[in-house]
Amino acid sequence: MRTIRIALTGELDESVVAHRAIPRSLARAAAAVGCRVEARWVPTSELLPDPTAVLASFHGHWCVPGSPYASLEGALAGIADSRGAGRPFLGTCGGFQHALLEYARDVLGLSDAAHEESSPIARTLLISRLKCSLEDHDGRVHLVPGTRAAAAYGRFLAVEGYHCNFGLNPAFRETLQRGGLVVSGVDDAGDARVVELPGHPFFVATLFQPERSALASRLPHPLVAAFVEAARVRATERAARGTEVAVGR
Repeated sequence: MRTIRIALTGELDESVVAHRAIPRSLARAAAAVGCRVEARWVPTSELLPDPTAVLASFHGHWCVPGSPYASLEGALAGIADSRGAGRPFLGTCGGFQHALLEYARDVLGLSDAAHEESSPIARTLLISRLKCSLEDHDGRVHLVPGTRAAAAYGRFLAVEGYHCNFGLNPAFRETLQRGGLVVSGVDDAGDARVVELPGHPFFVATLFQPERSALASRLPHPLVAAFVEAARVRATERAARGTEVAVGR
């Protein structure tokens, strides 16, 4: 049985519900996919100055909840590396917010795009405070047909749990979509809750926290299972090509 390695970028805090749930969520997904998972927490400060050196040996990368991160630039550098390297990437909650921030800055050229949590008076607030808090809130997510997210769920409606106060500023949604990022899930009001990058092996980010389902159910979450499967495929392909990177290199 193949073992895949997943980097969990963020600062581990056992008091954070999502951090306690992630190992369980990965284990259930791995059992469903038919592989083993070794996950390592990678503090965002470790991703500078060379994120490639840190992430090269991992088959998947999950940017976890828990912002503000110790190093915003480290978090963005890690996301950029996985996006460019074709490394399967999952961002949840804070990971969603920072995936959008990285894309806006590095792909769309919005170098001053900012997060209101860390830069409240910035001119270009790509990530802004939600009108209504989603702390410990469950809500419906409508999945767009033909997207990776919808394929993973196998349906077009889900109920997911949130724990956040910030999201995509609606004023920038069209800019991101014109730039190639797809909004593949929305809430009842039509606000972006899932985004993905077509053409990438797996690049999906959710404002909700799919990992939380592992605390209430023994079933694997479909998005986490799809992420683990993408990482398993990457591991298999690298082994076949003889390009596997030694751990610790």
